Amino acid sequence: MMIQTTISEAFRSLYSSKQRTILALIGIVIGIGSVIAMISVGKIVQTEALRQFKDLGTDILTIQKDVADAKPGGGRSRPAPALKLKDITDIPSYCPAISTIAPYVNAPGTYSYGGKQLEETMSFGVTQSFFDMNKLKVTEGRLLSDVDSMSEFCVLGNKVAAKLKARGAKAVAGEKIKIGGRIFTVIGVLGTTSTGGMRTFDANQAILIHITTAMRMNIRNEISMISARVAPGVANALAQAQVSDYFVKIAKRRDMKVISPEEMIAAMEEQMAMFTLLLGAIGSISLIVGGVGVMNVMLVSVTERRKEIGIRRALGAQRRDIKEQFLIESLILSFIGGILGVIFGILASFIVSYFAKWEFQMSYTAIVIGFGVSSAVGVFFGYYPASQAAKLDPIVALRSG
Repeated sequence: MMIQTTISEAFRSLYSSKQRTILALIGIVIGIGSVIAMISVGKIVQTEALRQFKDLGTDILTIQKDVADAKPGGGRSRPAPALKLKDITDIPSYCPAISTIAPYVNAPGTYSYGGKQLEETMSFGVTQSFFDMNKLKVTEGRLLSDVDSMSEFCVLGNKVAAKLKARGAKAVAGEKIKIGGRIFTVIGVLGTTSTGGMRTFDANQAILIHITTAMRMNIRNEISMISARVAPGVANALAQAQVSDYFVKIAKRRDMKVISPEEMIAAMEEQMAMFTLLLGAIGSISLIVGGVGVMNVMLVSVTERRKEIGIRRALGAQRRDIKEQFLIESLILSFIGGILGVIFGILASFIVSYFAKWEFQMSYTAIVIGFGVSSAVGVFFGYYPASQAAKLDPIVALRSG
């Protein structure tokens, strides 16, 4: 019964100073909402990145040069000779666990159409298997095939094609563009492609030519990345071991690193967890500010209610009763702010995911953390004002009124 009376009195006290209560609530709402929104958005981004990664399949190995490769004893190893295309295309013949191989090279240069440069564009030399490996489809024309070896044909990303249309091209397929001083004929246009995951490039901004043509244009251009699809029913670990063994024993290369999808997913999850933690830490700054606001409101309340405290003490109230009164007010303030903050945080994360076209997910962990933190804020920032109120001398308090 006593606790009900104390709670009712706390609500009346907070309502009587509406302006300060609202200002303190705003601080708590923004603080809790920021933490929840940051954590939720971090989780949504992590889920989206993993989804894009897994969309391409978890049966793809990534092969690349190991930049950390060095001689035993700390000496630097000699630069290995450029990786030959034949060394890569021979992998499925020596590794039964690999069904398909898809190397690609960067093909730097200037790109122009109609005498004007195409900005924010990049080009890659690829093989026929590259398109299937990365699930790239055309909306116009056709894809490159291995029959196009040494040819001057190219496939454009949809954003590059849009640039051509903006400059007057009606049907992009059949148009001519200049790449590094050579004239290429456009034979296809890719559909819109998501970025991230295993794709380390933006296909929407890319010009794709055959890998043999790219390597002929620049004899120093080395194959930068290789994707290998594991044969159906074969464990990734077995395929990884076979490819590593091939490079050491057959290709005589010890500088090649084979990464399994499990390793990439684990690394990605670790990075995204750190990203989410960082976002939560940034959001907690505003939470501290909100907590200080609660403390200020309670301290002002103690100053204004000195006479009330003196009367209650004179009528027999104990110090613990006074402390309990102010702690409950602080908890109520933080609890209401916590509820509103949770709603604000969920709404903010929903808006972000809606405009980013991500799948919205509600982080129940963030909600629990929000309520837990709001209660902690109420106790932590309310304890000092409550202690100050409990320590007031009744006679001094009555005289101050």
